[in-house]
Amino acid sequence: MKSHRDILTPQMPEYSERLYVRGTVRWLPYLMYFQPAGHDSPVVRTDRLGFRLSHGSGAHASPGGHVPDGPVNVLAGNSAVFGTGATRDEATLPSRLWTKYAPSRPWLNFGGRSYNATQELLLFTLHRHLVPEVAEIVVFSGFNTLALARLPASQQGENGAFFRCTEFFDKTAELGGPPTRAERRAAREVAERVPGPAEQIANAAELTLRQLATWRLLAGDARLTFVLQPLAPWVRERPAPQEQLLFDELDERSDFTGTYAGIAAPEAGRRYADALRAGCASLGVRFLDFNPVLAAALEPDDWVFVDRIHFTDEGHDLVAGLLATELSLT
Repeated sequence: MKSHRDILTPQMPEYSERLYVRGTVRWLPYLMYFQPAGHDSPVVRTDRLGFRLSHGSGAHASPGGHVPDGPVNVLAGNSAVFGTGATRDEATLPSRLWTKYAPSRPWLNFGGRSYNATQELLLFTLHRHLVPEVAEIVVFSGFNTLALARLPASQQGENGAFFRCTEFFDKTAELGGPPTRAERRAAREVAERVPGPAEQIANAAELTLRQLATWRLLAGDARLTFVLQPLAPWVRERPAPQEQLLFDELDERSDFTGTYAGIAAPEAGRRYADALRAGCASLGVRFLDFNPVLAAALEPDDWVFVDRIHFTDEGHDLVAGLLATELSLT
């Protein structure tokens, strides 16, 4: 018997089985992991480095493939920017911006699946040389850094935890030989210090703002904006009927609500947005909390999420149009 996910979102196995850990995800120095290079399917195409192709004006572009003469625009972030949930490359946020809502310059997709704020910054830093003059940089992100802030202090380091860091630290510890009794005791004491929701929000905001300060230096003359991405429970209390079916089914596999109970509540989203807004103001970085923007644009039955983070094709199109309007993109 087919699941609701199979029926409503048949494109999702491409993302969860062939483009993630169980598939051909690539392990890289500095970045930890990235999308497979040269992936070619009706749902997703990536270039020689693993960047997803964006489409517009009868052409396509990517940082590791064809790069148009400048100036160009950059949309950076995590899997929401990469376009998880889209049925084809043409439906992603960069493609919809380039094709319809802000077509005056090409939009390059700098999305990295499962990336936190540090990895998003590193991805751009390591590949900036491939890109011509940049006019606009929009960092569309926020949830992964907050979600990872719930991990124990022993996994945070100076630049935040990352997905699969537990396995990474375990393997590197094995290479260093068995720990001493004192090291084991110190590790247990640190590991027990798991932050509460308020501390998670403060830590995630601090890390994001610290990396945005470097983004600002890298941006040069480009206009820089940070957009706090929408999370379904931050947007509205009652999901659309299709969303409710998908959310319930996903919760049977992995308990999102239980795992992220402290930060998935609307009030937590507002506190996070307030901290980021104040920090961005002090840095001179434009800020937009997209959650109320999307909430105001939705009718009760509008289906925009394939899960609580990623969008349907219609959701990508709606979000791209709202971004262009709210940020005065052209």
